[in-house]
Amino acid sequence: MAEITWEKRQVSSERRGVSPDRWKFFVGGGLMLLAVVYLIVAGTGAGARYFITIDELLTNPEYVGQTVRITGAVDGDTIVYDAQNLVIDFTIANMPDAFDDLALALHNAVNDPTASRLSVHVENQVKPDLLQHEAQAILTGTLGTDGVFRATELLLKCPSRYEESVPAQAEGV
Repeated sequence: MAEITWEKRQVSSERRGVSPDRWKFFVGGGLMLLAVVYLIVAGTGAGARYFITIDELLTNPEYVGQTVRITGAVDGDTIVYDAQNLVIDFTIANMPDAFDDLALALHNAVNDPTASRLSVHVENQVKPDLLQHEAQAILTGTLGTDGVFRATELLLKCPSRYEESVPAQAEGV
C-alpha cells in the first residue's frame, strides 16, 4: 500500500512581492476611482444651482445666446396664446433668490413695478393649465439679442393649487 503525505509548498521569497501583473490592476483601479470622484465633484458643482434669476440674466451679457435655466413670476395680464400655431408669449417678473413663502414672493414680484421683466416666447407647446397669473415659471432656453427669451422647456408651479382648504372656506362650499 502506498503512503500519501501532504507537504506544504514553500513560497520562494521572490514571489512574496507584488508581481508586475498585479501593479496593472492597482493602477487601473486607482484610475477608475479617480474618474468616479471627478464625475461626482463635477456633477455636484454643475447641479448646485438649479436656475438663475432674471436680474442675473439681464446684467450678464455672457448669457446672451447661451442655453440657461431661469425662473420668474408670470404676469397673467401678458399671456397671449396662439392655439393654431402653438405659440405662447408672456412676461415674467424677477423673483428673489430666497424666500419663505412662495405665494407671497410670486405676488410681490408681479406687483412690484420696479422688478425686472422679461418677455418669453415658447413655440410648439399647448398652453398649460398652470400658466396663469402669479405662477412660478422655470424656463430653459436662450436669451436673444432682441431681449426676448426663447424657451425650449416650460415648467410651472402654482402655490395656490397645493394649499390646503381652510375649514371656513370648506363650509361655504
